[in-house]
Amino acid sequence: MQNPILNHPDELTEITPEAELLFNEVSPYLKPEDLALLKSAYFFGQKAHAGQFRKSGEPYISHPVTVARILGELRLDMVTLAAALLHDVVEDTGIQKQEISERFGFSVAELVDGVSKLDKIRFQTKADMQAENFRKMLLAMAQDVRVILIKLADRLHNMRTLEVMSSEKQHRIAQETLEIYAPIAHRLGLENIYQELQELGFRFSYPTRYKVLLKATRAARGNRREIVGKILEAIKLRLQETGLDATVTGREKHLYSIYKKMVEKHLSFSDVLDIYGFRVVVRDVSSCYVALGALHGLYKPIPGKFKDYIAIPKQNGYQSLHSTLLGPYGLPIEVQIRTYEMHHIAETGVASHWLYKSKDIDAGMNELHMKANQWMKGLLETLNDSSDSLEFLEHLKVDLFPGEVYVFTPQGKILTLPRGSTTVDFAYAVHTDVGNCCVAARINGEISPLRTRLRSGDRVEIITAPAAKPNPVWLSYVATGRARSSIRYFLRTIQYSESVKLGERLLNQALYAFGVNPETVEPAQWEKLIRECGVKSREALLADIALGKQLAAVLAKRLVVPGESVSNTSGKSSITILGTEGMTVRFARCCYPIPGDGIVGLIKKDQGLVIHTQDCPAVVKIKDHKNMDNQLDVVWGAEIDRTFPVSIFTTVVNKSGVLARVTAEIAKADSNVDDITLENDKDYTTMRFILQTRDRQHLAQIFRRLKHIGEIVKMGRIKNQ
Repeated sequence: MQNPILNHPDELTEITPEAELLFNEVSPYLKPEDLALLKSAYFFGQKAHAGQFRKSGEPYISHPVTVARILGELRLDMVTLAAALLHDVVEDTGIQKQEISERFGFSVAELVDGVSKLDKIRFQTKADMQAENFRKMLLAMAQDVRVILIKLADRLHNMRTLEVMSSEKQHRIAQETLEIYAPIAHRLGLENIYQELQELGFRFSYPTRYKVLLKATRAARGNRREIVGKILEAIKLRLQETGLDATVTGREKHLYSIYKKMVEKHLSFSDVLDIYGFRVVVRDVSSCYVALGALHGLYKPIPGKFKDYIAIPKQNGYQSLHSTLLGPYGLPIEVQIRTYEMHHIAETGVASHWLYKSKDIDAGMNELHMKANQWMKGLLETLNDSSDSLEFLEHLKVDLFPGEVYVFTPQGKILTLPRGSTTVDFAYAVHTDVGNCCVAARINGEISPLRTRLRSGDRVEIITAPAAKPNPVWLSYVATGRARSSIRYFLRTIQYSESVKLGERLLNQALYAFGVNPETVEPAQWEKLIRECGVKSREALLADIALGKQLAAVLAKRLVVPGESVSNTSGKSSITILGTEGMTVRFARCCYPIPGDGIVGLIKKDQGLVIHTQDCPAVVKIKDHKNMDNQLDVVWGAEIDRTFPVSIFTTVVNKSGVLARVTAEIAKADSNVDDITLENDKDYTTMRFILQTRDRQHLAQIFRRLKHIGEIVKMGRIKNQ
């Protein structure tokens, strides 16, 4: 096949020393024809960027060349390297994607387009623009993982040269690197890039702290070099005695790792630095376990500090045995034991696909890429479910978690979830339909509530009901972006009609308060208001009112037609609550209002109308701050046919069987117990219940029955959770 660049000879043929290094580094594994095409891409990029310079004063072409060199260290293919050399030509020059496709092929052009930013589109804020950039980049990444590999290399070189930027830009870019790019590199198993991005992000985010820690580690390193050397020799000697051919190296802790441990665990510098790291690399899997036994014989293992990532690999394909040992002088020692193949995967992650072609580890590569593709597929689902880019970026940050738990399905399949995940997260990880219909779960055979946090090793079975629906409360405790976006998607779509109805009631109430009959508002007034608010329809505007995105009072005032007011209609100024409004009306869990209570409605953004008791601290706080724009007058309907949760407490004398007697009396009063917590003292126990009641009269009946129990010394309703 004829090289397309030969039809378009370039004038520039100068190869810089750095470009020469690139070609020398990749020539051992690239075919001659691929190397020729790579040089053509270099000349094309050099010509396109002619006259452009970086802030450091270097010719701009030096940046894409360095990006390609970083990827060359991962031994990536020619298409990726060519796209790296051209990744800025669409964004920074007049070159179009079509021309790149004609010269270097469709694949190169697609990668370049995936990396390019959206500078030609107008956004309301910088945050919107940056979020949309991530959205587009990750959409392209879901099609081809090489997009993110180029972007990570691009970010790494930008971080290496960040000192030429203003301090404000340094901090912003460094924070973005720590929050997004470094975790993505870690998730894809690119350990070296991950570590360097973290270190540089820390250096520019917290320059003073970085300098202090750097100085302290350099001082400590000299003092402890002898101890580390002795431990290293002892490990080598023990492995030799066991007959193992192993490579042993000592690892220094990275500054950001030290800083994170100091902050998270409230430790001093000396406490963190006392943990030494050593890596043992052996021939095969069986040798890993032999080496583990040998080292456990040399130094005592610390209980609870052993992890087998060979039997259960991490989500990014990482495999290793981790053990913490008690070394000489009582110093903790972290040891990682892995095979050479595992070590290469740990260093290069998904990029290993292009580095290794042997049949021996082909299965491992396939599994690694399958896991990466599953994660990216999940991102794509989140992308489709998210209404805007900022929401997607929020989900992405949630998913780039630092820790993981490993849980089992009833069939024995392992699912990896972020630390802090609940049974709802597990349900959505199984399938969106399972999450939408879940009502409870069995964890290790025992019925557990949906908010239960999962631990590694838990066996989870989800209980579903066909009529069940997602609850907005779930958003307060789910940990995964997939669960959060699926719940929000359901609430936005399935509950849209309910939101429209509630929004209309709220707006009508506000119009009556201004003395205007809603039926007298002219269509022209509505059309004008819809245009001014930037929504598509009257229904969309009403839904925004119900979800707290627009204030009914403000919109009503803008709809008022001068001179066409009517007297306020009695009884129309309050919203009537029947308890059947659906998910657009919620009953606050801080005060648990029930029929008979004086109530107030508060509009909360993305939550709709939340009903509180009038004496609830949340309402009192709003009144104290005189911020009552979101407060609505609400009243209970005359006939309400449902039960409501209410929170009560009983303090009892510690005697056998009291709890059973209390719950029996509650049942006799025709009430169910939803939840119970106990707080023990030496002589007394305080029981806190969440019960189902019809109204205040029903609650009074329950208290009258409880008075028959002599062991109860105090009881009452809880309104301040």
